[in-house]
Formats: sequence, C-alpha cells, structure tokens
Amino acid sequence: MIDAINIFVFSSLIMAIHALSAPKHAYYGNILASTAVIIAVFFYLKNIPCIYLPAVVISVLLGSFAGIITARKINMPNLPQIIALFNGFGGLASGLIGLSEILISEHTSFLLICLAGFGFITLGGSVAAFIKLSGFHFSLPANILKLANSALFLISVALGTFIAITPSTVILSGYVILICLWGFLFTTRIGGADMPIIISLLNALSGWCGVLAGFNGQNNLLIITGSLIGASGLILTYLMTISMNRHLKQIIFSTPPDTHHKTSATEKHVNRGTPKDAAFLMENAAKIIIIPGYGMAVSGAQYELASLAKLLQNKYHATVKFAIHPVAGRMPGHMNVLLAEADIPPENIVEMKNINPEFQTADIAYIIGANDITNPLAKTATDSPIYQMPILEAEQARHILFVKRSLAPGYANLDNPLFYNPKTIMLFGDAKEVTRQIITDLE
Repeated sequence: MIDAINIFVFSSLIMAIHALSAPKHAYYGNILASTAVIIAVFFYLKNIPCIYLPAVVISVLLGSFAGIITARKINMPNLPQIIALFNGFGGLASGLIGLSEILISEHTSFLLICLAGFGFITLGGSVAAFIKLSGFHFSLPANILKLANSALFLISVALGTFIAITPSTVILSGYVILICLWGFLFTTRIGGADMPIIISLLNALSGWCGVLAGFNGQNNLLIITGSLIGASGLILTYLMTISMNRHLKQIIFSTPPDTHHKTSATEKHVNRGTPKDAAFLMENAAKIIIIPGYGMAVSGAQYELASLAKLLQNKYHATVKFAIHPVAGRMPGHMNVLLAEADIPPENIVEMKNINPEFQTADIAYIIGANDITNPLAKTATDSPIYQMPILEAEQARHILFVKRSLAPGYANLDNPLFYNPKTIMLFGDAKEVTRQIITDLE
C-alpha cells in the first residue's frame, strides 16, 4: 500500500510538470500537482509522533490558509514578486531544517552545512528580488559592492569550516546571518532584463535545497520533487540565457554599468496621438503585431487586447499576432500567463525569434508599455545594461503605436529612442483605457 501511494504521488508530480509545459494543460497540471502534494502531506503526517502532531497540523493549516489568501488576493502585475517570495520561503524551510539538524547533531556533516547555507542564500536572494521587483531600486557603488560580496563569501566559508570542526551556536548564528546577507547583496547587483533569469535561477536553487533536505532526512518525495524543480529551473535558466544572447557567468559575475542613456523630451520631438488616430491606422492595416509588456500587466489590459484582436480580425479582416519576448514583464512566461488568462489563442502568440522577420511586412506595431525589450540601444550602446540583448524589431514596422503613461524609462532605467522615431505615435495614458477607446472608435 505504501509503495503504491509513493508511486502514485511521484508519477503525478512528474506528469504535472509535463502538463505545465503547455498552456491548455497547465490548469490540469496544477490540479494534479496539488492533489499529489495533499496526499503526500496526509501520508507523512501518519509517521509523526503523537506529541508533535497538533503543532504540525496547525502549522500545515496556517500555511495553507496563508497561501490560499495570498493566491486569491494577489494582482497579476505583482505575480513575479510573489513567485520570488515563494522561492525564498522554500529556501527558508530548507535552511531551518539544516539549522535544526546541526543543533541536534554531535558531528556536523558537510551536507548539513550546505543545506543551511544554500537555504539562507536562497532566502536572501529572493528577498532582494522581491524588493527590486516591487519597484524599490537601490544600489551601492560597484567597487564597494564587489568588496562586500567577496568579504561576506570568504567569511561565510570560514565560519562554515569552523562549524564542521567545532560546532558553536554563536558561530552558527554568524554563518546564517552572513550567508543570507551575501545572497541579498549578490542579487541586488543584478539589474535590467536579467532579473527574470535570476528568478529562474533562485527557483532552481530552492529545488536543490529540497534535494539536500531529502538526502538528509532520507525522504524520497523531497528528493524527487526537489530534483524536478531544480532541473527544470536550470533548464529554463539556460534557455533564457541562450535566447537573450547572454552567458550566465556574465550575468552573475559582472556589475552592470552605472551609465544611463537618458534623453529629455524637450531635446527631441515626440509625436503625440489619440486613440482615434490609432483606430484610423488600424482600420486600414492588413497586418498588426501587438507587443505586450509590463504596462499591460499593470493596467490589466489583456482582455481589451483580446477584444481588439477579435474585432480587427472579424470586422476588418486584419492579421493580428502577439509578439512575446523571453523576458517581457518581470518573470519567465509573465506575458504568456496573462494572454492565456484572456483566452487568446496560442497560435496567435509568437515567440521573438519567429516574429522578428515579420515586422518588415507589418503595417502597425502596437506596443503596450514594453520599453526595454523594444529598445534599439541594445544594438548600439555598449555601456548600457541591455547591450547585445535581442529585442523585438518593432522599429521595422510601417507605423509604431506606443502606449505609455509617460516618457519615463523602463525597468533597466534607459530611455528608448523609439519614442522619438518619426514613425512612432505616442499614446499617453492607461493601456486599458487607451485600448478600450480604440475599440470604441473601431466599432
């Protein structure tokens, strides 16, 4: 019976991961994974001594209640921050397991030191990612940050060595605090379009922390689930770096330059337009490519974009496609999730490498707050944090409609020359309202 339950849980989790690879199966993948985890928790509760059972049950219920409330209350624009925080909680759980095992063990093993270290590194890094994704930009001078990171890492390794030789509560506390602080400072230096890659890497690290916890407790479920999360996170990180024309070594060990390319709106001419102007161009267009960005997530304009696409296709017989950049938004797949939520057909959603050649034949590129991923500075500005990052070639379209609240720079803190392109019409305002007005005019 026990082996049958284990096989069912393990198989369900593997199938759930596979189902998450396709939008139309993702919902059922989540249901399957949730069911498997509930069965696994119930199964392992039976092995807990009765004296600890009330505390464990209360903890599980409180954690489940907090997770349900968070999932129901969170807005889609804030989803990346919550994902980063969830990674941190996974690291914290693994770190606390390692910490508790060290405190009760007579001989501290290298496995336990790594488990505590990786767990609290994940926690520190995830908290830094959460803060940065929430819009709080902070940085230290590059030289100071590099020195602090090196010092914290070396001191942490030294303390970990001392713990293995002579366990001490004071040394252990210092080790945990410093390694967590190192994870925090390590992540703060990551900027611009590299944050989604770091979130994926932190997700992988939280999975490998689970593997270490599983080896320590001889728990096959933790080993298998941790391996699935860790391996999938590493594969996603690798694929994103390849698609971004970046190297993970470059992202992790290089400090983004402090130089920012900013252009005052008074220095260059901006073509301001209205939704009526956009509607006139769209009703005469044969091919329109919509580029969603973080601006769409903030305003929740995905439903309006879905309605706009249907109207253009059905009434005006235009070809409408959605262009997806690998790091559009604040996390991997952010735009895909939002567009799937609005029931936009998957065949209309095209990845960057496939859609870029089509911009040359597009009548309109309709950009919704996607600043960095359409910024031509990625091709020319060698001292910018997005240099050599592949972009969506929106500037090749016949007309460019750019929806933004203002001329403020994007997440990478870079101005976009596309704002001042003679082919560009800036539509200032909330993306949902602007798109809704365009629909009204088209109707």
